[in-house]
Amino acid sequence: MELQARASNTDFHRDPYGYVPTEWICILFIVLFSLSAIVHAGQATYTRLFWLFPTICTAGILEIVGWSGRLWSSKNILAKSPYLMQIVTTIIAPTFLVAANFVILGQMIRRLGQCYSRISAKWYTIIFCSFDAIALIIQAVGGATAATAVDQNKNPNKRETHADTQGGHIMLIGIVIQMFGITVYMALAAEFILRYLYDRPVRASGDRPLAAFSFDRKHKLMLAGLTFSSICIYIRSVYRTIELANGWTGYIIHTQRYFDWLDGGMITLAMFTVNFFHPGFLLGPARTWATGKEVDIPLKQMDSDIA
Repeated sequence: MELQARASNTDFHRDPYGYVPTEWICILFIVLFSLSAIVHAGQATYTRLFWLFPTICTAGILEIVGWSGRLWSSKNILAKSPYLMQIVTTIIAPTFLVAANFVILGQMIRRLGQCYSRISAKWYTIIFCSFDAIALIIQAVGGATAATAVDQNKNPNKRETHADTQGGHIMLIGIVIQMFGITVYMALAAEFILRYLYDRPVRASGDRPLAAFSFDRKHKLMLAGLTFSSICIYIRSVYRTIELANGWTGYIIHTQRYFDWLDGGMITLAMFTVNFFHPGFLLGPARTWATGKEVDIPLKQMDSDIA
């Protein structure tokens, strides 16, 4: 009886996923996220853009943990720990990636002319990163609450007593808030670029473009990478919203290919996009960001600094 009770506390009585995660797919995503995160860490160190560690690198680490949980589940589908681990980490990981995109666009606005933006570069970063932080907290609380409900063999979308909190619905609110923030961010970014291209400033007295910078090939590439990365994250947010709205016992959450393609696949593309269209190489190293002047650091000098 004691062994049976212990097993019931550590394992589910039925498959919580609605499928068994495919082992090779889990391994593939662990390898991809590990590779991207390691490269990001090296790029952040090389360019001295250390804010990439608490943003993109953290997103990569959380995705690795989440997909490791799914790999564990492929070996033991009834184990609670890996399922709970992947619930929380995969829901909050992209939030850190979104924050990096906000910072990058804020820097581009500062360089190309804040007069073309409805809000200043400083407040752009503050407002949207704060928005992102709120979404992160709500998703983390919802994920933890949902995990607690699942751990007690309850449905995270239902209240079995008046004291129960609907963790699944809290997660949904966090995702919706994040998606709303990304929508506004992309709309304002599109308006900023159009106003810049057609020279239609929002405020005649606003800060004009910095003399050291122009909308050259590097800035165009950075904008292209930022756009593609944001679209990937947005697709993932739409998917997660529909998934959670459909419920924890619905068809969408119980279909593995949707999660693999629209969550794991989209975040993988977003992370590798920033690897290839890296702000440290296209917008310059940390000194360029701080001084507002274009700085080229010789490769030998950077190597000696790192050594």
